[in-house]
Amino acid sequence: MSLLFNILAVTGSAMFAGVMLAIGVILGGYWKTLPAADFLEWFSQHSGLVMRAIPTVVIPTLIGLVGALWLDWSNSASRIIWLGAAGCILAVLAITMSYFVPSNAAFAAKTIAVDQVPGKLDTWLMIHNVRIALAMAASALGVWAISR
Repeated sequence: MSLLFNILAVTGSAMFAGVMLAIGVILGGYWKTLPAADFLEWFSQHSGLVMRAIPTVVIPTLIGLVGALWLDWSNSASRIIWLGAAGCILAVLAITMSYFVPSNAAFAAKTIAVDQVPGKLDTWLMIHNVRIALAMAASALGVWAISR
């Protein structure tokens, strides 16, 4: 059981980082080439495709982190590391809910003025990089917790 939770925690966090990296590098790079109105149109039509990928990596990540933390709770050093990994993923989810959900909804609804789109997209991508770093840190912390 421990092996399963460890695998889910580490690979889930790494996959989460990878999905977000692909969104940022591939889609973000593409979005920046589009005129603002075309970006809003693309986002309105296709943002659901991007959102489908997130639960497929978040759910295993959370299951793995909760299970690994539960099984290692009596080991104070491992518990602290797992809490750090869980904190990174919780921070990603908090940033997602507080910033990305409303921003994505505004992009999809085309309620952002066209002249404000480039700046908003730059901010979106910058904050998105923080989420990538946090998910990568969660995966690295998981490897550290396992290797102790």
